Amino acid sequence: MKIYQKYIISKYIKNFFVIFIALEIFYVGIDLLTTYSKLPLSANLQILYTMFQGLYAINYVLPLSILFAMVVTAVSLSKSNELVSMLSFGIDKQSIIKPLFITTLFITVLYIILNFTPFSYAREYSNNILRFSQISSDTKDLFLKNNNDYIYFEKLDPIKKIAQNIKIFSVKDRDLVTIINAKKGFYNEKNWILYDVEKIIKPKVTTLGDKGLVIHKYKKLEALKDFRPKIIDNVYKGKFNLSILDAIDALKFFNSQNLDTDRIKTIIFAQLFLPLFAPLLGLILFARVPTIARYNNTMLLSFFLSFIGVFVWGVLFLLSKLALNSVIYPELAIMLPIFALGCASLYSYFKQH
Repeated sequence: MKIYQKYIISKYIKNFFVIFIALEIFYVGIDLLTTYSKLPLSANLQILYTMFQGLYAINYVLPLSILFAMVVTAVSLSKSNELVSMLSFGIDKQSIIKPLFITTLFITVLYIILNFTPFSYAREYSNNILRFSQISSDTKDLFLKNNNDYIYFEKLDPIKKIAQNIKIFSVKDRDLVTIINAKKGFYNEKNWILYDVEKIIKPKVTTLGDKGLVIHKYKKLEALKDFRPKIIDNVYKGKFNLSILDAIDALKFFNSQNLDTDRIKTIIFAQLFLPLFAPLLGLILFARVPTIARYNNTMLLSFFLSFIGVFVWGVLFLLSKLALNSVIYPELAIMLPIFALGCASLYSYFKQH
């Protein structure tokens, strides 16, 4: 990497962290002011709530920080005549934009990777602390269908992946075949491990002499393969707050049950592709900054470019919410705008000389 590229990247990183930290503090500070009276008295829970809200704020703060830092860096280079100096030394504008784009893309990819983890549930955890004074909350009296099984959970903790009083009714050709009763169960990332199990097998009875019910008892039994507790909880509550991995599993589950998958697709597209708008739009905004700021009002230019960034982010956010409510297809609401931004950014990049 050349010296001028290292300089540009270091300048951008400094601007990014200053803006990111400032926006994080602002978001969390405003939230604490509005929810202070509802917070539990425990200092530990207050700290956890603040931490989870800070993590949740990243979803909104990060893309804006990427865009604002790009605008500040571009205007700063133009205003200090560093941009024109680099160009006068024979460095083309593509070579100046490229390291910035790669840096913003790297930050965005890190954020996308975070969405594969429980980071996606930060908002849910903070809400649980606010409402129940604990991170996890139990869901009660669930009754769901999975393939040919009808499952009842008296109590489910989706975070600890523990359930109590489980009943599984297996049906074949509209006829009840088996009933499984378990006092408790635990999900081990592959299937459910049920404890203190009673399995009742109902045979087909055609004559008086046929064998009746068969009852087996087990200390431990495996069942409900790939039936993730987070999917169960969110399907039951009508929520669609899922990590990418859980969303992919939910998509498979919804497909297997012939259920509408548009909302699940929206979650996957929004977490995988929507964050890419920040580096793509940032490249377009940087390309619009004049080489010499002497004949331009830099304050007005910064405001205008920042406004465009916020406006585009707002439009994409609105489209994603519409897709989440099945008003627009997720392919049209998310994939099409990102594709259009990608084409526009490529045009802006290759237009520079």
